[in-house]
Amino acid sequence: MRVLADKAYSSRANRAYLRRRGIQAVIPIKKDQQANRLNRGRKGGRPPGFDAERYKERNTAERCVNKLKGHRAVALRTDKRERIYEGTIDVASIRIWLRDPVL
Repeated sequence: MRVLADKAYSSRANRAYLRRRGIQAVIPIKKDQQANRLNRGRKGGRPPGFDAERYKERNTAERCVNKLKGHRAVALRTDKRERIYEGTIDVASIRIWLRDPVL
């Protein structure tokens, strides 16, 4: 399992939390955090691993969610029951796919 997140979630605490649970973090490091680590020299430790190719998957998923939220019923979640809401998401997905087959 892995978590794809943006730079806002690159803190040591977040990374440690994921590591304790055996979850791989694909989070870029902030420039100031990198500079602070480098200023500490050997005490700064190794830089966290980052896979740029996997990080691109985050962009694709985020664009998909934003397209779904373009439909009012999905964004506001007006349906009370889960299965009805899932049906609303299915209908919105079909409409998106019919309009723009390439995401």
